[in-house]
Amino acid sequence: MSVREFSPLFSWGFSLRRSKWLLPLFNNNVFSFGNSAVNDGPYGYKKTNKSSKGISNNNRRDKSTSLVQQASNATKTKRQGETDEVEFGNTVEGVQTVIELGNNVCAQRVDTHHQNHHQSKMEEQKKKEEEKVKEQEKYKAMTDGAILDLLETGKMAMYNLETKLGDTKRAVKLRRMFLAGKINPNTDSTTLLDTLPFKNDLDYDQVYGACCESVIGYVPLPVGIVGPLIIDGKPYYIPMATVEGCLVASTHRGCKALSNSLEGGVNSVILSDGMTRGPVVQFNNVKRCNELKEFIEDPEMYERICQVFNSDSRFARLQEIKVAIAGRKVFLRFKCRTGDAMGMNMISKATQKTLNFIKEHFEDMDILSLSGNYCTDKKPSAINWIEGRGKSVVVDATIPKEIVEKVLKTTVDEIVNLNTSKNLIGSAMAGSIGGFNAHAANIVTAIYLACGQDAAQNVESSTCLTIFEKTNEGHLYCSVTMPSIEVGTVGGGTHLNAQKTCLKIMGVAGANVEEPGKNAQQLAKCVASTVLAGELSLMAALAADHLVSAHISHNRKK
Repeated sequence: MSVREFSPLFSWGFSLRRSKWLLPLFNNNVFSFGNSAVNDGPYGYKKTNKSSKGISNNNRRDKSTSLVQQASNATKTKRQGETDEVEFGNTVEGVQTVIELGNNVCAQRVDTHHQNHHQSKMEEQKKKEEEKVKEQEKYKAMTDGAILDLLETGKMAMYNLETKLGDTKRAVKLRRMFLAGKINPNTDSTTLLDTLPFKNDLDYDQVYGACCESVIGYVPLPVGIVGPLIIDGKPYYIPMATVEGCLVASTHRGCKALSNSLEGGVNSVILSDGMTRGPVVQFNNVKRCNELKEFIEDPEMYERICQVFNSDSRFARLQEIKVAIAGRKVFLRFKCRTGDAMGMNMISKATQKTLNFIKEHFEDMDILSLSGNYCTDKKPSAINWIEGRGKSVVVDATIPKEIVEKVLKTTVDEIVNLNTSKNLIGSAMAGSIGGFNAHAANIVTAIYLACGQDAAQNVESSTCLTIFEKTNEGHLYCSVTMPSIEVGTVGGGTHLNAQKTCLKIMGVAGANVEEPGKNAQQLAKCVASTVLAGELSLMAALAADHLVSAHISHNRKK
């Protein structure tokens, strides 16, 4: 069989390349490489007669190496844009080289079409950017009235103002002007939005494309501060954004009691750290579901899955995949470390990439949803309560009985008995999942709002078990166990100036370069420790029957 006989294939764009099936053919001389195979062939390489020129095998090898180098140089020249076409031998828009396979020499065509395609894509992208700039300049030159006319006639979308104008603050102003007469047209609404601030303080460039769409302003929230709260020997001041009077004052009282503990503050530990994502896939029958389960649980294949998953991010590191089967549906709970980010976007991307890899092995697998509520995100669930999600934190302290009486205005026996009756038995009677506490959500939400966290994740982040016990010495042992604190110090709203300032107050803003993930873990410890302070103060107020009087004092405008 002669390589020459395959010349039509090369004219159609095929080329001989190194591959597992070709190498044995070449090395065993199934293809011939003599004069009849190469001479005057379609490769643009004319071989001189060996007998007449006296070229040895070594010389032939040297010549092939030289030709490869020439082709490489020609390709570099093409990439530098010095010429529109690379011509080598008799081939245009492609480079033909001679490579060595075993002891034989074969021609190979190196196609540069992909280089041209990449260059055309770059040029097209550049052209789009130039057109976008021209369009923005056109709209910038237009008056506010002209822009409002475009909005009124539907020639410009209200949500698209930032993109068209290239000026986020002007976009907010025009959106407010456009909406002023539409929110309530039957009344004088020209000043309706005047009390919703927008001009000062908020950097809309930070908001656009990251935090909110169709922006018309911002809602100021009062930010209080509690502390110092001693956590693992270090004092922290904790910012809390809330409109609930008495919350900050009550939590501050709890911080005072904890700072006078026998340990000199709060002890804290991180039990586990891992964000989760739980997609759902489907097969035709349960046998195929079980085959997928066995596939994932195979040690060698799991190692390969880890490589695919981890390749999507510098920080995402797969810890485990929990597999559950219901009928012909399979639920996969991926868990991974996410550095200092809360990590939902990070794990979602890595999970999608991993599902695509698994589908290569299970072509009949139908990916129903990237999230199958097996995560579980923004919903109460037993799996988060038992397995944890985000940071699983436990903090505790022992408060002298004298401090309980002096600061908390109650006794150790009263607060212990009330905790058992209310937080343990009462929550069990209600069938609560993770709600064995007094008001953990109050503190979690206030800190989340102040620090740019996803406020909706207070649902699972607020699951908490509060324990009060009387020690042999008569002191008060107190602790909170919170298995699903979902926080980050990068991403989300953490880059906004005000929220970033609140993180700086606690010394946890941004990413920890030396120990990635440490800032987010410390923020979780601050959340749990402040929850303990809030639990102490509220339970003491209830035990002393001070709740109503305190709220009347702090939560009523005089």
